[in-house]
Amino acid sequence: MQVIPAIDLEGGRSRLVYWPGAAAGTGAPTDRPDRIAERFVALGARLIHLVDFDGARAGAPGNLEAVGSVAARVAVPLQIAGGVDSAEAIRLAFAAGATRVVLTTAIADRPDDLRACLAVAGDWLAVGLDPRPERLAAFPWRRSAPPTVLSLVGELVDAGVGRFVLSHGGAEPDLERTRELIRSYDAEILVAGGVRDLEGLRRLRDTGASGVILGEALFSGAIDYSAALEAAA
Repeated sequence: MQVIPAIDLEGGRSRLVYWPGAAAGTGAPTDRPDRIAERFVALGARLIHLVDFDGARAGAPGNLEAVGSVAARVAVPLQIAGGVDSAEAIRLAFAAGATRVVLTTAIADRPDDLRACLAVAGDWLAVGLDPRPERLAAFPWRRSAPPTVLSLVGELVDAGVGRFVLSHGGAEPDLERTRELIRSYDAEILVAGGVRDLEGLRRLRDTGASGVILGEALFSGAIDYSAALEAAA
């Protein structure tokens, strides 16, 4: 299972300051996304997840310069989420240096836009979902009844989506539901957040998830990245 560092972008900077040597009193803190990404790649990261907070609010990419600075410094794929729910936005993100995009759940109710996005991104496209039943029920669907996560993933797989990012709003992931999705569909399942320690990471690994996306847990030192790679193997 991949352990994917996440950097939250706002105003061209990381929303969280990263200080890799804080516990030992060494090194220096930084909020520069390119330096943070470089550090994680040096430790073994094979993919960096970038969350464009400005883009999510505006509905269009808002941190392309920061994406470009990261792309110029590291030679691993960059997966961007936030503000990339259109074919044009994906083109802009790719031009800046991103290599993967994560669309929001709303794309499921916009089949024409989804087809256009798939035409641009193909296998490099993912859809982000909150699989909790109460969250799916509360989502403002443009359909008569809210879907279940199984039916929604099935619908999107049939449309050509091969990758999903499951976010649980910071809550611990539902391991049984994750396992059921992995068994039911031939798709790559990444889980974003909710893992707070190495034991939780091992439990998620055992579901068969392709990867876990971690941000604050790594930045705070709650999970050591090198130890996480060992636990996920």
